[in-house]
Amino acid sequence: MHMEVRKVTPELATTWLTRNSNNRPLSKNTVQQLAAQIQRGEWQLTHQGIAFDEDDVLIDGQHRLAAIAKAGIAVPLTVTHGVPRTAFTVMDTGRKRTGRDALALAGEANATHLAAALRGLHLYLHSPNSSWSGGSSVTSNDQLLTLLEKHPGIRDALHHGVALNRGCRITVTAATIGWYVTSRERPDVDQSAWQDGVVTGAWLEPGDPRLTLRNTMLSLAAGKTHRRRDDSREHLLYYLKSWNAWLEGRSMKLLRRSPNETMPRISSQPVAAGRETA
Repeated sequence: MHMEVRKVTPELATTWLTRNSNNRPLSKNTVQQLAAQIQRGEWQLTHQGIAFDEDDVLIDGQHRLAAIAKAGIAVPLTVTHGVPRTAFTVMDTGRKRTGRDALALAGEANATHLAAALRGLHLYLHSPNSSWSGGSSVTSNDQLLTLLEKHPGIRDALHHGVALNRGCRITVTAATIGWYVTSRERPDVDQSAWQDGVVTGAWLEPGDPRLTLRNTMLSLAAGKTHRRRDDSREHLLYYLKSWNAWLEGRSMKLLRRSPNETMPRISSQPVAAGRETA
């Protein structure tokens, strides 16, 4: 068995894929994700590459080769020849490094919630009205780290997201994104009264958007509606609708999402009378 590092072109990748006679079914989503990473320049040479057995049959790396062919870009790859056929059963059994792992290794606290919030922020910024599930919603670890560098304020927003989650069971992801994007777009607004109202509900009259959001989230968490209680995109939509109404001084007694309703834009209207400004 011997290893080498080769610059694998799309043409060579296509040729090597013809030696793929005993592999698991190809996942189109995985190929698309890897190809996108190559096109974004995120590909890095590691010990993981492709492998051929004693008969020169491809036994590992079909998704990497298919991604190179799809991306149309040559990249360096570790190539191993002469791997015993008996080793096939133990390949790819290790756990894939997650976004949480990458953030924790970078020294970030609360990496699980931070990774989820960053993924959600990426989707909010780039495809707010698409489904936030499935292959199209996947973000690479490099994308998460780059996003954190561009939006460091998400760290502070996460603390508010956790507090809001504890108060009314809105997902941490939705509350964190909601706090971050409204604070970024409207730095003139002091949001302490908003958070206090949603978290406690104290002294709020019926129709107050903070109370309506709170009651809606608690109802979802208790399973009193048929809607999903952990849908961060839907929760964020409710958060922003309520926040806009609160900012503008409007009453809101019912909080629902109509079919095909788009993600609300953050209100640019003047702060309603009685609202504190930052």
